[in-house]
Amino acid sequence: MSIDESTAAKVAKLARIKVEEDALPALAQEFNAVLGFIEQLNEVDVDGVEPMVSVTPMRLKRRVDVVTDGDQQDKILSNAPDAREGFFAVPKVVE
Repeated sequence: MSIDESTAAKVAKLARIKVEEDALPALAQEFNAVLGFIEQLNEVDVDGVEPMVSVTPMRLKRRVDVVTDGDQQDKILSNAPDAREGFFAVPKVVE
């Protein structure tokens, strides 16, 4: 895939980036370099390679999934301008 100057201008406009006309050839060249690198990555054989989090084998830190500070519904809803049946009540926004 090759990016020309008009496509680079469209991408810049969609990204809301102001690019001067004289900078468009360099931008198109950079896009083509990135796409070329991605094509090289697609050629790498990764069959049988397990996904990993880090380049060194390590296990992520984990914590016990327990409620440590719950059962405060009344305290939390006391700050609400309008609370009904144990929930925050908000005005209808969508018709």
